[in-house]
Amino acid sequence: MSEGILLPTLARGTLLPESERLARLDEAMPQLLEAVRDETDEVAVEATLACLLWQTLPQANWCGFYRRVEARVLAVGPYQGGMGCLRIPFERGVCGACAREEARQLVPDVHAFPGHIACDDATRSELVLPVKDRGGRLIAVLDLDCPHLDGFSAAEADRLQGLLDHAFRAIG
Repeated sequence: MSEGILLPTLARGTLLPESERLARLDEAMPQLLEAVRDETDEVAVEATLACLLWQTLPQANWCGFYRRVEARVLAVGPYQGGMGCLRIPFERGVCGACAREEARQLVPDVHAFPGHIACDDATRSELVLPVKDRGGRLIAVLDLDCPHLDGFSAAEADRLQGLLDHAFRAIG
């Protein structure tokens, strides 16, 4: 699968209508799943998904993983985009909230989120999803940033969570 996702290339930061974003994600999903099928190395799965989701989600200005490296600390993992924060405690930011609560964080306006960490001042909205191994232990979070308000939807979050649940089922 060296060619990546077979979708039309769009300019980075392009915010399509939700219906078009969902259609793009649905079209890419079989390729995403096939790319990580039966992979048991956590970093390999994260790196592959960061790369392929970057191609699939043109509205994202950052797409990647923060890995759980201590009981209550995340460290930047494989990603696409500008420089990420190196470490995030569970007590800070959207990623920390996701890790702490082990629950989706869909933030339509990051400036309205108490304690938001501004790794990139251009980010206006964010979606962060928990990543768990086959035993149900939190191992990472998937962080998606967008330079537009309301850059991600609940339907996108549902599809991406399903992808993560499937992709990481062989881990752990």
